[in-house]
Amino acid sequence: MATNRSSVFLLATVLIACAYALGSLAARDLTDNQAMVARHEQWMAKYGRVYSDAAEKARRFEVFRANVAFIESVNAGNHKFWLEANQFADLTDDEFRATRTGYKLPAGKDRRTTAFRYANVSLDDLPDSIDWRAKGAVTPIKNQGECGCCWAFSTVASMEGIVKLSTGKLISLSEQELVDCDVNGMDQGCNGGEMDDAFQFIIDNGGLTTESNYPYTAADGTCNSGKASNDAASINGFEDVPANDEASLRKAVANQPVSVAVDGGDSHFRFYKGGVLSGTCGTELDHGIAAVGYGVAADGTKYWLMKNSWGTSWGEGGYIRMERDVADEEGLCGLAMQPSYPTA
Repeated sequence: MATNRSSVFLLATVLIACAYALGSLAARDLTDNQAMVARHEQWMAKYGRVYSDAAEKARRFEVFRANVAFIESVNAGNHKFWLEANQFADLTDDEFRATRTGYKLPAGKDRRTTAFRYANVSLDDLPDSIDWRAKGAVTPIKNQGECGCCWAFSTVASMEGIVKLSTGKLISLSEQELVDCDVNGMDQGCNGGEMDDAFQFIIDNGGLTTESNYPYTAADGTCNSGKASNDAASINGFEDVPANDEASLRKAVANQPVSVAVDGGDSHFRFYKGGVLSGTCGTELDHGIAAVGYGVAADGTKYWLMKNSWGTSWGEGGYIRMERDVADEEGLCGLAMQPSYPTA
């Protein structure tokens, strides 16, 4: 009888302990959920986000929570770079790629063979680092907004650089002219495009006008031929950097800013805040940016300095440093797969 009472007592004790533990977990989950709700509210206030109704807000909250979980898991113990819940934290991957990227290369399209004027440059003769911003060849960070025309910003960034180097003048050129007027080939405004095709349009068109003359609207529009005819700068050609060759890319970037395509929809890139992005990244090219330098971080990590078009609140004031000379020949996030630059 005593043994039975002991067994009953032990069982009761176990049940009480389990109930207490479950209660504690439930309380902790409730507290964690309340904390995340508060964090989402703070994030909404910071970025001015307003939802259409309670259902939309609930759906966005779940997306936000999942993205925050990813960001915190990456940041845990990572000392090379860090991510943040930035302005894109309530978007799904598909939503983000559809509105904030825009580089496209049709399946089956072969890259044309071009000359590469820096082929015979010796790597030993290149500087250990270069920053075209310090040399006055880079305009301030711009913001493409909810328009998939990164290709236009990448094209303009590298063109602004070569125009500065060839004329001595840094001129902010018009992305909107490309969005509105370069529509007869694969470049289709907010629905995507490619830098090489944009370079060809600029050559055929005789140049580009200024940003101030034909300002950006973050939307497709009808080509204003009157504004577009007032060319402020021109190029006479363009060349492709040999694919999957970071050494050749370095030769080019040492001499001018270069247009680059990357997997900008990868969450590591999308939520980047600072440091040198390294490690895992996709190679599904969907975003055009511009390489405006390279260098070596304090810990010895070699990096590329890239200009993005998501505003100054993203990354390091609108820029991202990406690890250079990685094991994969495509480069981090595919950065070495499709680089090109204009000539003047």
